[in-house]
Amino acid sequence: MSSDDRFDGMYMNLAQQCRGIDPLLDSVFGFLRRKTDFFSGPPGDDNGAEKAVAKVMEIVERHRKLANKDKEEKKAKAEKQVKEKERKRKEKEEKEKRAREEKDKEAGNDDVIEMGDGGFDADKAAEAAKPPPAPASEKESSGDKGDASEGSDEEEDDGTPPPLGNGGEVEGKYTWTQTLQEVSVHVPVPKGTKGRDLKVVIKKQGLEITVKGHKFGGGEIKGELCKPIVVDDSFWTLEDNEAVVVNMQKLNGMEWWSHVLAGDPKINTQKVQPENSKLADLDGDTRQTVEKMMHDQRQKALKLPTSEEQKKIDILEKFKQQHPEMDFSNAKFS
Repeated sequence: MSSDDRFDGMYMNLAQQCRGIDPLLDSVFGFLRRKTDFFSGPPGDDNGAEKAVAKVMEIVERHRKLANKDKEEKKAKAEKQVKEKERKRKEKEEKEKRAREEKDKEAGNDDVIEMGDGGFDADKAAEAAKPPPAPASEKESSGDKGDASEGSDEEEDDGTPPPLGNGGEVEGKYTWTQTLQEVSVHVPVPKGTKGRDLKVVIKKQGLEITVKGHKFGGGEIKGELCKPIVVDDSFWTLEDNEAVVVNMQKLNGMEWWSHVLAGDPKINTQKVQPENSKLADLDGDTRQTVEKMMHDQRQKALKLPTSEEQKKIDILEKFKQQHPEMDFSNAKFS
């Protein structure tokens, strides 16, 4: 155990009892004032207090630099993980593309289309090449398994405006907003609430907020998060003694949340509108992935083909041109 963390257990116990940063610091400096000569200095020293302040600033500055270093290392690690994930995704897509091109060379490619029994009807063949409509029933839902499962999680356009702050509200309990990287939960509490009255537990996939002697909308804020988070980069604060704000770092910074806690109302993620300034902050590979995701969301909302669906349509058109003698009247994606 390093010299930095050998007292973590003791400090954690103290922090839990103090219930807040300010009370914790006040307790530490109170101990130094009452039990040591930290502020008074040795006998005969009239500058003890000034030296104490200088020493505190020196230590704070040293740890500020260490904190910045840790933050940069975490950021670099996260960027490396995102780039590695994108590299593997591109390799997989390229491999699948080569496999499809090989199969396209074979007549009667069953992996691309299914042939019908009818005659050679050019008009019907052209109709088959049109983008597939949005699924209205299980029978009409065709396409590959990945598209089907992805589509099942999306919500139909209900004509409502985009969610404010890309989040939502659980009446009587909390409101929430999000970016691609973070989720913020704003919980009103009785005015004058102190840190010692609160119990806030943040877990990788769980959240609990309780206030002594208070119920949120007749219930409690406690449950399983819809997606996992990075606990070490998540925190909570008490603002103006009347609101608890919980900031959580998403484990997957490439997806939008439809809700915060299991069982709470969901928003339509198709209508999420990320700020351009946030998008511009992303690196090239990550931005390309996010833009593709946004494009597919817009296409689905307009009942138009996504990027993958358009690829299949292009493959079908190419196959038709190579085999004009074949019937495509009942062709469909498989």
